[in-house]
Amino acid sequence: MKHKSQSGVSLIGVMIGGAVLAALLLVGLKLIPVVSEYMGVKRSMAAVVAGANPQTATVSELRSAFTKRALVDDVTTVTASDLDITKEDGRIVMSIEYSRKVKLFGNVSLLIDFSASTADIH
Repeated sequence: MKHKSQSGVSLIGVMIGGAVLAALLLVGLKLIPVVSEYMGVKRSMAAVVAGANPQTATVSELRSAFTKRALVDDVTTVTASDLDITKEDGRIVMSIEYSRKVKLFGNVSLLIDFSASTADIH
């Protein structure tokens, strides 16, 4: 009679797989607030540009409007003075570049560079 060999995952394999999943979950949970804030920055910039008149809006008015929108969207990392505001082809263009450092554990951190612009919004 032949014996069938057993196949499956060993206890060590399950533990290693669980550790990898836990590490991915940790990184994901730490990144959610950072990415959410970035999306808030983009929403705030888009709303300000959409609501502004390109012929009459001043830079100070646009910065003030961004500050109010950023307060609603819970944006704390970026301030209105960090924005680059220009006028291109009769349209207002807001852009920003910034970095966020996310501490993972011990002295391991993740540095994320963000860049957003309203140039592609019509």
